[in-house]
Amino acid sequence: MSDKNGKDISRRQFLNYALMGTGGFLAAGILSPMLRFAIDPALKTSDVGDMVAVGNVEDFGSEPKRVDFKVHTVDGWYESESVKSAWVQVTEDGEILALSPICKHLGCTVNWNTSPEHPDMFYCPCHDGLYYKNGVNVPNTPPLAALDAYETQVKDGKLYLGALKPNPNEGGA
Repeated sequence: MSDKNGKDISRRQFLNYALMGTGGFLAAGILSPMLRFAIDPALKTSDVGDMVAVGNVEDFGSEPKRVDFKVHTVDGWYESESVKSAWVQVTEDGEILALSPICKHLGCTVNWNTSPEHPDMFYCPCHDGLYYKNGVNVPNTPPLAALDAYETQVKDGKLYLGALKPNPNEGGA
């Protein structure tokens, strides 16, 4: 036998090449499922941009109303339903504002109009955090940022909520 340069190769070299080729082929066969297992979840599309119906538009008014809704979540191969909440209201301009109930200070849950000392405000009981009706944090209270807002869409009289985004009222009360 000859190698690519025209030189004869020994039986030992031939067996060495054959074993290395076979070993490489077997290693690729073993490693490729492992690589796919590690990389495949990152390549899957997510449902983050999906909108979820939370009720009829006429169900909401100027007073914030809490709604709970389920979101389909995919984490690698694990699929589940997550329960989320929002405080939904119709603003003075007629726009719909859906606020996250998660305090920006420590992640506690804020509630509307539950503090007798601070009526008509969102109140966080963890560290006396306060937010105005539009979700903007009250100065000199623990939260340093406004409540996040959900993307909203109205279709056929129904309100749909999407992903969280920064509060559009940030920077003013």
